[in-house]
Amino acid sequence: MKRIVIYGTVLFLIMACNRREDFDAMGTFEATEITISAEMTGRILNFPVEEGDTLIAQQSIGIIDTVQLYLQKLQLERQQASLAAGRPDISKQIASLQEQIIKQQTERRRIESLLKDHAATTKQLDDINAQLNVLNTQLEAQLSTLQNNTVSIDEHVSSIDLQIAQINDKLLKCHIISPISGTILAKYAEAGELATVGRPLLKIADMNRIYLRAYFTSSQLAEIQLGQPLTVTADFGGDKQFNYTGHVVWIASESEFTPKTIQTRDTRANLVYAVKIAVKNDGKLKLGMYGEVHLH
Repeated sequence: MKRIVIYGTVLFLIMACNRREDFDAMGTFEATEITISAEMTGRILNFPVEEGDTLIAQQSIGIIDTVQLYLQKLQLERQQASLAAGRPDISKQIASLQEQIIKQQTERRRIESLLKDHAATTKQLDDINAQLNVLNTQLEAQLSTLQNNTVSIDEHVSSIDLQIAQINDKLLKCHIISPISGTILAKYAEAGELATVGRPLLKIADMNRIYLRAYFTSSQLAEIQLGQPLTVTADFGGDKQFNYTGHVVWIASESEFTPKTIQTRDTRANLVYAVKIAVKNDGKLKLGMYGEVHLH
């Protein structure tokens, strides 16, 4: 009986050893996770998504209170309208001086004509020219003042345009938008809670394209290169295992100590290199699940 027990134990150990050597590296499945944080401070008015929901890129998934920002925008628009109403109408404000100048020019031509016939004096012509010079100086001064006032008002209007653009940007940021298509892994806030800038709201990941982060010894790296196709076996527990075709997308440039939860083909190896293998998910693979890599 003892021999049977000993033989059975030895057979089990041999099978276990064979199973251990059946793969070249082991790792866990992971995905590129993105944490969506609040970009504005305010009460969350609507946030109807739940963990496990599938999102599409640029989908609106919630909104933060925008009332105060909207009121600020209205106030700025009123200021802008008031400034625009105060912009001087240059053509109307200089019309009187221009009309006086035209009359004096007409009078000068008359005096010049009379002077040729000796019916007027040189002093009369000089007086007309002096009056024209005064009027032209007044016109230039008024034009300069009006133009400066117009430029100043336009600058204020332009400044308010920038402020309104900032408010519009903040209003857009009150909408919680999914930057990528993916699945919600965790939700950290609910409608009615106060959001602050930088507060995490949820975490999402693209579960259609995940990665196996496996660890290889330095001697195995000679057999691995970027883009190389590899066979990945996902371990679902028990005897349930499925093979997937993947390819290498990243190889670590520095070694690290073997993680305690990871086995390697050479269990004596202390330093290993991480390798990411992209695998298309058929819906069965989950994050944190163990997988094995076969180089041959």
